[in-house]
Amino acid sequence: MTALGSLCSLASAQAVMPVSTGSELRAIMPVYSQLLAFSYPKGFVPVFEQAKNGSYIQESVLKGESVQRWSQMITVTGARGLASNPEQSPLRFASELAAGFRDACPDSFAVKDLGEFKLGRHDAFSAVISCGYVNGPAGARSESALVIVIKGRQDYYTLQWAERGRPSQQPLSLDDAKWSMRLKELAPLALCPIVPGEAAPYPSCSAGPS
Repeated sequence: MTALGSLCSLASAQAVMPVSTGSELRAIMPVYSQLLAFSYPKGFVPVFEQAKNGSYIQESVLKGESVQRWSQMITVTGARGLASNPEQSPLRFASELAAGFRDACPDSFAVKDLGEFKLGRHDAFSAVISCGYVNGPAGARSESALVIVIKGRQDYYTLQWAERGRPSQQPLSLDDAKWSMRLKELAPLALCPIVPGEAAPYPSCSAGPS
């Protein structure tokens, strides 16, 4: 799992299965009270899903890789009921994730704020969070992730695109163009109502956020 994924609160949702909507692949998945939709990058396949104690996590890696050994990972999380907490915000949620990263690699930590934005009527925030050097079962490596945090009507959601690389004792230089392009690759993002009785591929959500 990603370091970010393990820091997030771990929704019953069906495993994300991309569906073609013309020129792109879309993932539309029910996570707690809403449908989360995003553009699913080519080459990724779902490998792990867990719903437990009001938290949800789903992970996809490049074809041929595994949840233990991967070079890139897409992670979706949901935190049930968190939107009712007046002390929480997408910026604060992302800051808490960044603090976990900083604790894991204080000498090689880096963060880049990509800013607040609106997803339909929902507040959202994005950033890139990075450790130049972490060690674990997969060996020493760097790990960086684009993190998008969305405040839904009742719940919080994150969409993360992580990558591993060569370890560095110094903070990595985070490429604005690369991470901004990955943010665009995941667009259009949407949160939609769950329509009773509607099944995948959830056509009611194909028009965009609500």
